[in-house]
Amino acid sequence: MRKTSPVNHALETADRRRFLKLAAVGAATAALATEVAGGQSRPLRRRARRVARQLGMKADRVENHLIRMQEDLRRALQKPVEQRDWVMVIDPRKCIGCDSCTISCKAENVTPPGMTYRRVPKIEFGAFPNITRIFMPANCMQCDHPPCAVAPGVPEGAITKRPDGIVEIDYTKLRGEAAQAAARACPYSALYVDDGSFYTENTPHGLQPYETRDFQEYDQEYNRSQGGLPVGSGRKCHFCLHRLNQAMLPACVTTCLGGAVFFGDRSDPQSLVSELLAGHRVIRTKESLGTEPRVYYIDEPIEGRPHLSCTVCHP
Repeated sequence: MRKTSPVNHALETADRRRFLKLAAVGAATAALATEVAGGQSRPLRRRARRVARQLGMKADRVENHLIRMQEDLRRALQKPVEQRDWVMVIDPRKCIGCDSCTISCKAENVTPPGMTYRRVPKIEFGAFPNITRIFMPANCMQCDHPPCAVAPGVPEGAITKRPDGIVEIDYTKLRGEAAQAAARACPYSALYVDDGSFYTENTPHGLQPYETRDFQEYDQEYNRSQGGLPVGSGRKCHFCLHRLNQAMLPACVTTCLGGAVFFGDRSDPQSLVSELLAGHRVIRTKESLGTEPRVYYIDEPIEGRPHLSCTVCHP
């Protein structure tokens, strides 16, 4: 039988303890993240601190930015809707181009083939073998002056601006050619027309439940099966308004593996988004058009590629 020296035994014991502690932290963080995704109402930050104390660790090892944003969201929902000021902040340096936000968005909002509220354009720089890729997650910018709303042929009231900043669509009004006109007017290519198609149509087992289920948008319940609304209407990102109303963060925020997407109330100086906007250089795409978009990008050099930042493509 192999004998272990006292020193090696001590090191192995320390390694085991470190592993068990990290495993406990991982389990605790996973549990807290599940509550964030599910919109549980218990005080997550307090629970994170309690877990940290039990493990003899600093709170920031267990607590993460999702928990903070969840607390920011709950605080914002205590205010009247006209006092909320929703914005999104994206850090391209953290995006890994995994498209998990796109997938979760499609699943959340039951969008058809060829339509996505969330996309991740991928831009390459350099020549092999010195190639760098930049990922720029994008969606509806929730413009304060949305060109789609005033495009010729778009009926009054079809696209309106909510007090909290979200651009809302009336599916009964934005249909047919009006929807096409609004889509053409969007400078961000973020508005689509639902053509009524399905991924699983004409497959051996027919349409699958995940495509024919009920879903909510703009405080209404819809079902695309049998050609029901919003088929034939213009559609776009709405910051997962139905989730916000239930104290849940947007799907793309909670599923971002790189932690690159942030959301919150800009009018709250304590919110994480306010902190990011105050502490970093940021840009908004196509600002010169006067659209006043509500999606910000942190414009700071990428690690290891100091000559690259958002302004390379968006001067």
